[in-house]
Amino acid sequence: MNASDSTSPEEREAARRKAAEAARLARIFGDVLPETTADERGGGSRGSDDDEWLRSQIPPHHG
Repeated sequence: MNASDSTSPEEREAARRKAAEAARLARIFGDVLPETTADERGGGSRGSDDDEWLRSQIPPHHG
């Protein structure tokens, strides 16, 4: 028994349409969204670099 035996034809068709739509969007827009979000990937130094850049842009009289 394989996985396709346990799904209905409607479920297989819905999955096929979803995959086709995802492929079409990827062709048009590229891979816009990553598979995982930044919080799922764990911490990195990029956030602190961005904060440091922002702090360096504040004029001295706003200090």
